Amino acid sequence: MSSAIRILIAEDHPLMRSGIATEISSEPDLEVVAVAEDGQQAVELFRSHYPDVSLIDLRLPKMNGLQVIETIRRERPTARIIVLTTAAGDVHAVRAFKAGAASYLLKHMLRDELIHAIREVHAGRKRIPAEIAKIIAESALADPMSAREVEVLSKVAEGLSNKEIAARLFISEYTVKAHLKTILLKLGANDRTHAVMIALQRGFLDAS
Repeated sequence: MSSAIRILIAEDHPLMRSGIATEISSEPDLEVVAVAEDGQQAVELFRSHYPDVSLIDLRLPKMNGLQVIETIRRERPTARIIVLTTAAGDVHAVRAFKAGAASYLLKHMLRDELIHAIREVHAGRKRIPAEIAKIIAESALADPMSAREVEVLSKVAEGLSNKEIAARLFISEYTVKAHLKTILLKLGANDRTHAVMIALQRGFLDAS
C-alpha cells in the first residue's frame, strides 16, 4: 500500500503547473493525484480525490484562490492547503491564513521551499517562510485601513475625481478629501497614484 503524500495542484499557468508537477513527482514520498486549471475545477477535483495536501494559486479564473480555500475548508475543515502566489502583500497573506491556509509561498521560493512545505503541512504544522513572516509582522505595526478608506481608494483606482467619488458614495467632497489625507498617511504615500500602487502591492485593492 502506497504511503505517498497525495497532492492536488491548482494553477492556471501551464508551464508553472508542469514545473510544479515535475518537481513533486521526483520525490518518492509525494504523488500528484489531480491538476486543476481554474478554481471551480480545483473544488471539483478536491471532492473527487480528497488529497492530503492541496497547492492553490491565489489568482485562478472562474473562482479565485481564497474562494477555493474557503469552500474546501467549509466542506472539510481538516484540509491542508498551501498557497502558491506572486502576491507578496501582507493583506493577501493574512486573508489566506484566515481562510485556512497552512503555508503561503511566493513562486520565487518554490525551488527551495515547496517540498519542505508539503511535508511540514502534511504533518499538521504551518510553514511560514521568513520573508512572509517579516511582511506580516511589519504590517501589524501599521495603522489598518478602514472599509470606507478602501472603498474611497478603489474609486481613485478607477480614475474617478473627488467630486465623482463623493457622488458615487453619497458623501461630501470634503469627506472624500479627509479620507484621502488619512489614506496617504497610513500608506506612507506621496500622492493618490502612489497610494493606489501601494494598496495594490499590499492587496487592499486586489480581490483575486
